[in-house]
Amino acid sequence: MLRSPDRADPPHRATPPSAPQSAPRSRREGQPGHRRKALLAAAALLAGTVVPLAAAQATAHAAPAPVTAAASGGNGSDVTANLFMWNWSSVASECTDQLGPKGYGSVLVSPPQDSIRLSGAHPWWEIYQPVGYDLNSRMGTEAQFRSMVTTCHAAGVKVYADAVINHMSGTDQSSTDSYGGDGFDVGAKSYGQVPYDSSDFHTSPANCPNSDMAIDDWNSQTQVQECDLEGLADLYTETDDVRGKIAGYLGKLIGYGVDGFRIDSAKHINQSDMANIESRLPDTAWGARPYVLQEVALGGSGNLAPGAFESNGSVIGFDYANAMKSQFQGNIANLRTFGQSWGLEPSDKDGAMVTNHDTERNGSTLNYKDGSQYTLATEFMLAWGYGAPTVYSGFAFNGSDDSPPADGNGYVTGTDCASPAWVCTDRGQGVANMVGWHNAAQGQQVANWWDNGNNAIAFSRGNAAWIGINNSADAVTTTFTTGLAAGTYCDVIHGDPTSSGGCTGSTVTVGSNGTATVTLPAHDSVALYGTGTSAGPPSGTVAETFQVSATAPAGQSVYLVGSIPELANWDPAQGIPLASTDGTHWTGTPNLPASTSFAYKYVLKDGSGNVTWEPGDNHTASTGSGAGTLNDTW
Repeated sequence: MLRSPDRADPPHRATPPSAPQSAPRSRREGQPGHRRKALLAAAALLAGTVVPLAAAQATAHAAPAPVTAAASGGNGSDVTANLFMWNWSSVASECTDQLGPKGYGSVLVSPPQDSIRLSGAHPWWEIYQPVGYDLNSRMGTEAQFRSMVTTCHAAGVKVYADAVINHMSGTDQSSTDSYGGDGFDVGAKSYGQVPYDSSDFHTSPANCPNSDMAIDDWNSQTQVQECDLEGLADLYTETDDVRGKIAGYLGKLIGYGVDGFRIDSAKHINQSDMANIESRLPDTAWGARPYVLQEVALGGSGNLAPGAFESNGSVIGFDYANAMKSQFQGNIANLRTFGQSWGLEPSDKDGAMVTNHDTERNGSTLNYKDGSQYTLATEFMLAWGYGAPTVYSGFAFNGSDDSPPADGNGYVTGTDCASPAWVCTDRGQGVANMVGWHNAAQGQQVANWWDNGNNAIAFSRGNAAWIGINNSADAVTTTFTTGLAAGTYCDVIHGDPTSSGGCTGSTVTVGSNGTATVTLPAHDSVALYGTGTSAGPPSGTVAETFQVSATAPAGQSVYLVGSIPELANWDPAQGIPLASTDGTHWTGTPNLPASTSFAYKYVLKDGSGNVTWEPGDNHTASTGSGAGTLNDTW
């Protein structure tokens, strides 16, 4: 039960009444032959020319086109954090502690459906071999999944689920074990939980012309969409029964609060089949159509080109990521014209990314091992404003099949961003603060471009935000036209803005003509946004620092409320969040009216908005004519 303080004058003890509650990709089968085949197939797609289906076959797939949603989170941001293979409890904590406060609009989570479990090392790609549509998986139970969605929504973060609906498990697997305990028989193509039987899968020669069901011609739409991708049992999505079962699974996720989907292997599902499935889905909890982001590998033309899938939703930006690697390992001055003229999907259909779980392993894109190039490319993506950006966070790997940290049974253990085993790009200071920069710049065009022709660039987004990026080994100092109003700005790459209008790191002063002399460190960046601040708090106020020793349970944070408007008039929903580096010492510096008496308390809040009030009497204090500090113990 939530509790709210007594509104009586201090120093009365608060006796709160009740208050309302706030509510494989690798499909590798683990055999070297399959890996070589996949690489050859990808090369064929990149080099080949598609032969479209005959008009009669296209008509056979006809279905009403769905109305697809744009990427936008509960807080209005279109930035997604892809927390690849984080377990559900860790995702929930990240929504509460990082994603919501930093302004991420959504989180993409790994496939929640039950999957095959192999003996031994448990390669990550097990989760892309489903055996049932219940929600007990490597990442947690169905109850944990549902709780995670609720927690993320409470933090203003939508949830997108990776949906593996093109196929079931590999046809050459011998395992009969799964993470959720679903029964299945690979040889008989029987998956009892759904249920599917052999009639629910494409066969040869009725559908696939090749007797081994392999895709031999990657320019043939029939083979790409009706044969088995890398030996995975391909679902007969032309049939009403299969469409209904897939839609039922996705609809169940929407019923639990899921807001959209990454459609795995979307290139291998006929567009009209996908449109039919989407047309059966309900609106989301936010009252919108579910967002759809389709995995469509590059290569081919006509009905196999990425653009041919736009009517069903957005398309993952593999070309975007490839460009990021080529430019940040080349000369980023070329990025001045980056956009659709480079052959990218239209901005409103492009799922922009720097890397994902496939491409970081096959070397086609940058990854965390590329150090500053990877970080700077991610910051550029957030700044440039083309497409709906996804920031990728995963786990460290040496071999391409490596499992994330897991227990002996393969269940993924909690994410620990202090451990080198996890790569938490989403919460790195520069990247995380660039999400707020990105949100502030929405609707503003790129302006005030500058480059030195030698891997250093700068630009503004209208008059809302400015960034300089130095991809070279030498610092660059020059006077930039920022487009910003005069003032002192926090460099959000190296510091966090404070509630008093200050900065925990370095600042940059913009003159009355909108220029600023800035040093861009080697392999680093500087980013500014907002309206700027003068030195010190606004006239008539003082910066009052509150410091409290309080041990917050996992998933909870400390907030400050009090008896004056600047302290939220005792309303914990509007309380001032305090910062902590160790979970036991919390601090914040709001601006309060000078020479004013007030009462205050500290509260704990969890991801669902539940509030625990500090016990005992209200604290009382008075501001003076200058800055002050109050030290308390919970």
